Amino acid sequence: MATTMKAWHAPRNSSAGLEKELYLPPTTPKPTLSTPSQMLVRVHAASINPADHKVPETRLLAHISLPDPFTPGQDFSGTVAELGSDIKDFAIGDAVFGSLCGKLGRGSLGEYIIVEREMVAKIPSSLATNMDEFAGIGVAGLTAFQAIVPNVSEGKNEKVFINGGSGGTGVFAIQIAKALGCFVTTTCSATNVELCKSLGADEVLDYTKVDVVEEMKKKGKVYKLVMDNVGTPENLYWASNAFLVEKDAKFEQIGANFNLGDFKRVGGNTFLPAFLGGGRSKYAVFLAKPSRKDLERIAGWMEEGKVKTVVDSVFEFGDATEAFKKLKTGRAKGKVIVRVRDEKDG
Repeated sequence: MATTMKAWHAPRNSSAGLEKELYLPPTTPKPTLSTPSQMLVRVHAASINPADHKVPETRLLAHISLPDPFTPGQDFSGTVAELGSDIKDFAIGDAVFGSLCGKLGRGSLGEYIIVEREMVAKIPSSLATNMDEFAGIGVAGLTAFQAIVPNVSEGKNEKVFINGGSGGTGVFAIQIAKALGCFVTTTCSATNVELCKSLGADEVLDYTKVDVVEEMKKKGKVYKLVMDNVGTPENLYWASNAFLVEKDAKFEQIGANFNLGDFKRVGGNTFLPAFLGGGRSKYAVFLAKPSRKDLERIAGWMEEGKVKTVVDSVFEFGDATEAFKKLKTGRAKGKVIVRVRDEKDG
C-alpha cells in the first residue's frame, strides 16, 4: 500500500490570501491511524467553508490553531480505507461523509484523511452515487441542524428567521427548519429569491430593496429563533426585541468576520444588558460540534427528499485555488465542492 499521497498545503500564516499561497507538493506522507477509534477515509470530494481561509488569514488564530504548513478543508465524502480496532459498525469500502468540524490543519483537500468515529456517518446505499452532494453537508449542515433543532418544537409551526438564506449554511437551515414544520422567513438578494423559495422558505426579504430590520419589526413578537448567517445589519440583535417572542427565544450568531469590529459587536451583544440598549433574548455565537447522530438524521432527510445539498460549483482537485477564489466572492449559491478523485481512478 502506498505511503504517500497528494494533498494541498499552505503556510500557517496566509495573510496574503490563502488562494495565493496554496501549493501542491509532488507527494505528502499518507496519514496513519494513531488511536483505535479512528478511521482512514479515501476522499472522493471535499467542500470548503469560510473558516478554511479566514483562520489562516488571521495571524493570531493561525498561530494558535494550525500546523505549518497545513492542509485546508474540513468536510468530505469518500470510502473507508482502514479501521481502528474499536470501530465495529463500518467496513472497508463503505461510502461515508462527515466533517472535522473545527479541527483544522490536516484537512480534506488531500487524497486521504484521518477521522474520529463521531465525525463520520454512512451514506445511504440509495444515494451512494451522490458523493459530491454529501461532501457538502459537513460544517454547514451540522451548523444549521444544531442551531435549529434544539431551539424549536417539531411540528408546532414556530417561526424562524434565517438571515442569509442562499449561502452554504442558509440553504441547509431553510430546509431543516421546514423539515421540522417551521414557518421560515429568510433574506437574500434579488438573484437568489427563487432559490430560497424553492427550498421551502415561506417569506423572502430582498435586502437590496427593503430595510430588513424595519420589515422584521413590523411582524411583532412572533419569532422563536433568529439564525444570523451574515452578521449584518449590525443592529439586528438589538432590534430583535421587537420580533422575538418573550419566552425561550434565541438569537444564534453564525456569520462573523475575524476582525476587531466584529469582535466588539459580538462582545456588546453578549454582555450589554437590556436596560442599556442590549438585546433581551439569549444570544450565542454558534460553532458546530461533531455528531454522528446529527449527520445520520441529515442523511435520513436526504433519503426522504426533504433536504438536499445545493451545489454552487464543482472544481477539480488541481483547481483548488480557483475554488477558494469563488468562495471568497461571497456570491456562491450553496456549497463550493472540490472533487479530489473520480471513481474511474479506482
